[in-house]
Amino acid sequence: MEPSAHLFAPLTIRGVRFRNRIAVAPMSQYSSEDGFAGDWHLEHLGSRAVGGAAAVIGEAAAVEPRGRISPNDLGIWKDEHIGGLARIARFVKQQGAVPGIQLAHAGRKASTEPPWKGGSAIPPEAGGWQTVAPSAIPFRPSDPVPAELNTAEIPGIVEAFARAARWAREAGFELLEIHAAHGYLLHQFLSPLSNRRRDGYGGSFDGRTRIVCQVASAVRAAWPETFPLFVRISATDWVDGGWNLDDSVQLSRRLRECGVDLVDCSSGGTSPDARIPAAPGYQIPFAERIRRECGVLTGAVGLITDAEQADAILRGGQADLVLLARELLRSPYWPLHAARKLGREADVPIPYLRAFPKQR
Repeated sequence: MEPSAHLFAPLTIRGVRFRNRIAVAPMSQYSSEDGFAGDWHLEHLGSRAVGGAAAVIGEAAAVEPRGRISPNDLGIWKDEHIGGLARIARFVKQQGAVPGIQLAHAGRKASTEPPWKGGSAIPPEAGGWQTVAPSAIPFRPSDPVPAELNTAEIPGIVEAFARAARWAREAGFELLEIHAAHGYLLHQFLSPLSNRRRDGYGGSFDGRTRIVCQVASAVRAAWPETFPLFVRISATDWVDGGWNLDDSVQLSRRLRECGVDLVDCSSGGTSPDARIPAAPGYQIPFAERIRRECGVLTGAVGLITDAEQADAILRGGQADLVLLARELLRSPYWPLHAARKLGREADVPIPYLRAFPKQR
């Protein structure tokens, strides 16, 4: 575990050097056709690399077609996807940022409209598909009932994540994040709110965490030893009787043993009834406790908008990395402005130097 550092201190994880402690969090764009990355994804992710972030993590890429949140989700379930993704990874790396991608499966929260169309479930006659989950429990009572995965199907999902990791490497990514948060499939297995199974993938803590640990181990085995592996978790469901921070601490210890390098600490998403006290820094205590008790690097995310705020998180030893999402939608060059605000040198692209003269 590295000592506390400031926002613009470099960070090395395995064989990869991050130029600062700012990462672009995965943000679904709902702008793909058949899972392919296009010009929008190149511009969206490339501009944040130009803007000075240390790592740029591409949005949740479905490891199989039925794992898409919407028909317009990014995908990495066939080798034809590699070309478009490779163009992005190459450009991001050329700008000095570490190119990353998040591997995901939406489970029962799949087959929905994009948010700007209401996010409602898409019926089969309109192009929707049968969703799957650990148990036949819909996210909302009005949603279609997902099909419960049988034990023979689960190894195929684990392999889909591992296969996607191999394709990600072929595309040139140097950072992987497994999505086990926000009420999507792996989180659905973790939470007793969505997992009522009575076999080896349900019931006890060991059962409910089994698939997440299997995915982490399979991805680690398929991913180069010199490249970092992150896992995003929802540290709590914010619902009594659901997944909680104590569970997340236990899981994080197991993930470290599986070869996971950093736990990206988010929350919520598995219940529409959750009461989330969203406020600046509301999720930082999750990252702090997991970092302190588990001996694993952590990422802080959620309503981090200010340079001094981000710097204080790191200096206080609450996390090793800050991940920004909406603030980087508003300001793609936030890291360059943050460096000036904090009196630090930024990695300004040469064509932009005239706009960011060195401070005296």
